[in-house]
Amino acid sequence: MKAFDWQLQKKGYIPMSGQIVDASLVPAPKQRNTDAEKEAIKAGRTAKEIWPDEPSKAAQKDVDARWTLKIGGKIRYRPDGTPLPQIALPVFGYKTHIAIDRRFGFIRESAVTSAAQADGRMLTRLVTTQNTSSEVWADSAYRSQTNEKSLAAKMLVSRIHRRKPPGRPMPAHVARANAGKSAIRAVVEHVFAHQKNRFGLFIRTIGLARAEAKLTLANIAYNFDRLIFHERAKAMG
Repeated sequence: MKAFDWQLQKKGYIPMSGQIVDASLVPAPKQRNTDAEKEAIKAGRTAKEIWPDEPSKAAQKDVDARWTLKIGGKIRYRPDGTPLPQIALPVFGYKTHIAIDRRFGFIRESAVTSAAQADGRMLTRLVTTQNTSSEVWADSAYRSQTNEKSLAAKMLVSRIHRRKPPGRPMPAHVARANAGKSAIRAVVEHVFAHQKNRFGLFIRTIGLARAEAKLTLANIAYNFDRLIFHERAKAMG
């Protein structure tokens, strides 16, 4: 990723206009474990430690992937400000985290974690000070006092969505501001859609290291496609 990004910058595609951060779930084959085995996995024990007498079984067990709930759809509220129920789907696997530059849409930073990792904890790992703009966009999952202080310490400007006040309707001015941010932030969703539709992302390997290798290759492949898009646009004038 770093080597390819260096080549991009040599061609004039330097990170510009700010950074957009987001994450997406990537499923893996579901594991069938007993309650005791699940507790051992959560405790951080390796597959060889959990199944010492069954090496073949241990080799097929992924103890790095985790379950999480995927909450679908936009949050909608009743007139009294209480949220309407949302669909929650259980997903087992990993999570790919990326940061793209707003100007060209290339993936500049990336990370891979288990599906249970909170998005907001990855913000400081993904944002950099290499972009020509100081603005950072992300959804409300990334808003926290810790992240706001971290961005301010790096002289970066937070464009992270604000959350609705608990038990009260969203203030009109905050809703308008969030809508404006959404129009910019939505670009990052196209990256995940491209990868899932073109590459059929699904983790069939065992362990975090192999999942990270596969998803990093998917990110590089996306950047190749993005480069071809920009080069064709330049050639056509």
